[in-house]
Amino acid sequence: MKNTKSLYHGHRFPVAVISCAVRWYFRFQLSLRDIEELLFERGVVVSYETIRRWCDKFGACFAHRVKAARRKPGTTWHIDEVFMTLRGEPYLLWRAVDQHGAELDILLQKRRDKAAAKRFFKHVLASCVEAPRKIVTDQLRSYPAAKAEIAELVHVRHVFVKASARLNNRAENSHQPTRERERRMRGFRDPERTQAFLSSFGPIRQHFALKRHLLRASLYRKQLAARFDAWHRFTEITRDPSAF
Repeated sequence: MKNTKSLYHGHRFPVAVISCAVRWYFRFQLSLRDIEELLFERGVVVSYETIRRWCDKFGACFAHRVKAARRKPGTTWHIDEVFMTLRGEPYLLWRAVDQHGAELDILLQKRRDKAAAKRFFKHVLASCVEAPRKIVTDQLRSYPAAKAEIAELVHVRHVFVKASARLNNRAENSHQPTRERERRMRGFRDPERTQAFLSSFGPIRQHFALKRHLLRASLYRKQLAARFDAWHRFTEITRDPSAF
């Protein structure tokens, strides 16, 4: 029986260093150079370009493991799209979250028509085990037109709300971390890299972003410790990650 190669095969830096660098980049509003400095303070000499390659290589893998291990998505989908500018070109970031605020999926597209809505619905369905019981969207006419052509969603209840009335805040508020990160990075540039970054950014950030204002301090620390334990399993850390 052949032994499966380690996820980190060929990398000279310890697993704990790579895992920590990737987590910092997607969890906090830190630049690659910020992380380079933080690692240097801890005696790890690594260039920001190496950290970039780590994030590109391991970010999607870690995000996939986080999504696979999280609780079953809710039965209500809140869907919204927001305009973004990449190198002067307008794009739309489509996002779906459940009633608990957990991000289900995102997709960066050029258009806002029926074909784009249909493509996004199929994208979300591919990442979820079951279809929802209810979908909440704004009054964009592309949504019902696309939904009518997808067999899994034909009989799903569709609720329309006015975007100006802030009745779809669950989806609208989910854009805020992306906007904050966009400002920190001085804007996104390449569509493919933006899609790849945001697909990893959402699950990893949310894995640690507990609703602290709803928890007692002791319960918050207990749940956060459990999230770190899970992260160590996802990233295959077998020793104390602080020992570097």
